[in-house]
Amino acid sequence: MTGRPVHRLLNRLAAALGYELRRRDKPRDPLARLVASLAFFGIDAVLDVGANMGQYAKSLRRAGYRGPILSFEPLAAPHAALAAAARGDPAWRVAPAMALGAGNGVVEIERSAESDMSSILPQTRLLRRISPSSAVRERVRVPLRRLDSLAEIDPAWRRMFLKIDVQGYEPRVLEGAEGLWPRILGVQLEMALVPLYEGEQELCAAIAAMEARGFALHLLLPGYYERKLGRQLQVDGVFYRRDLGEERKG
Repeated sequence: MTGRPVHRLLNRLAAALGYELRRRDKPRDPLARLVASLAFFGIDAVLDVGANMGQYAKSLRRAGYRGPILSFEPLAAPHAALAAAARGDPAWRVAPAMALGAGNGVVEIERSAESDMSSILPQTRLLRRISPSSAVRERVRVPLRRLDSLAEIDPAWRRMFLKIDVQGYEPRVLEGAEGLWPRILGVQLEMALVPLYEGEQELCAAIAAMEARGFALHLLLPGYYERKLGRQLQVDGVFYRRDLGEERKG
């Protein structure tokens, strides 16, 4: 017995014993590559901004990341689902409901019928045309905080990875993380090939802004593909600090 039959038999035996077999060659799945990069750079915590109902954190867990995760979500219903998803995972914490930005105060969010399409920024005409299911249902006022002002950030976390998926408001979240930059080694940003929100930063500008902060693009992850237009509208860029290469040489 060789090849695939042996592989299937070994997988069944491992599953019966409560284990999962994984290949030890290069990771091919995009999320596996992301998690491999977290391990490579010694990331000790992930800040999950724009967590919605916990999809990102759950995908990291499935891909093998076991370290601390701190998730942020401003809207009440997704926040409740997020808290439920994190229950039972002691390394996954959920911050109180709040939006993150460049200041402290209150901000209005346009709550979409598709909760993961809600944004502080208004939707473009294009988004309203191609995705009527994302229509704005109401405007909700929520607390706004700077990331670097929060007590929820554990002082022991010295090598953090900041993921931001906030529908065009990413630059403001980055501004509010200023005091944490010495401790942030990596950043994952949703980037627009075609703006879907008014004032949204386009991909080239987002990459240039990260390069100006001393970060290099390491990985691209697939995002929103729209069949009605036959094109990719969003991708996620994963950036790491340029000086990490020198650190590893040392």
